[in-house]
Amino acid sequence: MAQRTTADETLTREEVATYFEHLSEAFDENEETVRVRVGNKTVDLEPPDGVDLSVDVIERSTMFRGKRESVSIELSWKP
Repeated sequence: MAQRTTADETLTREEVATYFEHLSEAFDENEETVRVRVGNKTVDLEPPDGVDLSVDVIERSTMFRGKRESVSIELSWKP
């Protein structure tokens, strides 16, 4: 059974940087558990030393809708 926790937020660039700094620190600590904030909830994860990383960048430009960019970052592993 899979359990998904999702949150969509609009953050300032500074808040995004702070979020990734906290996430980076959580992975950098020598603890077994990594705590990830998802909206108003915290999820405890147990990543091993090797983690798969996938980065996907999309740049779109249309005449009527304007320019749109997105970055998707996915980390995955088997605990």
